[in-house]
Amino acid sequence: MLWGQSPLPKDEEKELAVLLKQFTTAYHVVEENFADPVSPEQALYGGAIPGLLRTLDPFSSFLDPDQFRAFQQMQQSVQKGFGSVVSVSPGRVIVLQTLPSTPSARAGLAAGDEIVEINGYRLDWMEPDALMDFLRQTRQNQARLMVRRPGVATLMPFLLTPAEVASPSVSRAFFLRPGVGYIKIESFEEKTAEEFRKALDKLGTEKLRGLVLDLRDNPGGVLPAAIEVAAAFLKPGQVVLSIRGRSGPGEAIKAPEGSQPLGFPLAVLVNGRSASAAEIVAWALEDHDRATIVGEPSFGKGLVQRVFPLPESTALALTTALYFTPSGRSIQKSLAQLHRPMPERGGSPIAAAGGGAASASGEYRTDAGRPVKGGGGITPDVLVSPEGLTPFRTALETSSSFLKFAQRYTADRRSIPQDFDVTPELLDDFQAFLSERQIRPALSEWSANREYIRNRLKTEIFNLTFGVEKGDEVEAQRDRQVQKALEALDLR
Repeated sequence: MLWGQSPLPKDEEKELAVLLKQFTTAYHVVEENFADPVSPEQALYGGAIPGLLRTLDPFSSFLDPDQFRAFQQMQQSVQKGFGSVVSVSPGRVIVLQTLPSTPSARAGLAAGDEIVEINGYRLDWMEPDALMDFLRQTRQNQARLMVRRPGVATLMPFLLTPAEVASPSVSRAFFLRPGVGYIKIESFEEKTAEEFRKALDKLGTEKLRGLVLDLRDNPGGVLPAAIEVAAAFLKPGQVVLSIRGRSGPGEAIKAPEGSQPLGFPLAVLVNGRSASAAEIVAWALEDHDRATIVGEPSFGKGLVQRVFPLPESTALALTTALYFTPSGRSIQKSLAQLHRPMPERGGSPIAAAGGGAASASGEYRTDAGRPVKGGGGITPDVLVSPEGLTPFRTALETSSSFLKFAQRYTADRRSIPQDFDVTPELLDDFQAFLSERQIRPALSEWSANREYIRNRLKTEIFNLTFGVEKGDEVEAQRDRQVQKALEALDLR
């Protein structure tokens, strides 16, 4: 009998015993004859078990003790770190904000500080991808920093010891305009629904005339949180999703009876990195004609996964069933499309999403009879791509011109008022700043990008002065997808 499982039929058990004997025989041959000593742990954790799972699908995986521990931490929204928000550009890491009562704040790091060296390694030599990996690794152990602070002639040393830092899955909640809120959900974790309710309370649920729910770059997470968020907008008894697996009867999960759904207009933002549980929320709201979906086609991951703990603090993340939307649609791509990589950023590797194994793209209908397509991810009701970067804008961003100017501007002033705005005189100062750095656009190019420049300057000045959430409020005013979502709310 397999560990933790029901007995197999006798013929299957006999066949398995023969195959296991072949495996152990092969292992002993390798162990006795290979040129170097063989690690049993590496042979199993790095070879045999992952090899078994690779024959199934791209998402079933083996979690070694470190990976299983990291997964459990992500479910709790708690990770080790220093509690600082930084801007990363080629060879430059600049602190935008330090969170209260975190190692960064206690050590005295401040907005505008540039981290030039960590544990003896200079950051200006690193490529962006390598720099990001290095920063992630640094958060796990004590770090010695050398920091350049505006107005201070010499580098300043800091010693930071990582600690558990709460990482909220609902990261932003602010007003886009009077009565119209914006909430950003980074991933779905155990406390997401609670955080979502707090975000609504912060905005004042009774006063809201509309909401933009941002699920862009959300890779999914735990299913109950996604169900609870979706159910907040649905009528009691409406289906959120259905589950169909190889064993056991299918199951339909519905919005709880007695609930009082939110009634204001809703637009949901998705993109190609919205996956799994994020797609469940968006599709349920679309199928019931409760929200307009805006943005780009979503990723299309529709496999149900469960985590099976194993001995020695390890676990299996295994695909056990498939999810379907209320209208019967599948989010899941075909098996051939499954080999496209999952989104890299954030979130849990154990995710839930709607979908059938390889359902063909067909036409389905919402509650109101509106035709919608199924298969291969969500196609938004309003398709809109993010604003692209011109060569001029690329030069400004890669040179960190906005942030460098904002550092100098804020360092020269004791305070920035809440109603601060970028004046024509400030734009002239910025143009002179660029000229000093050999960036001299043509007049037509400067004029065409004037509003973009104004917004980016204000964003970085607010990042350094009031924190990144205030900066995001400014940035949302030029975010093409956010603005299209506002239009989709059709509030007059």
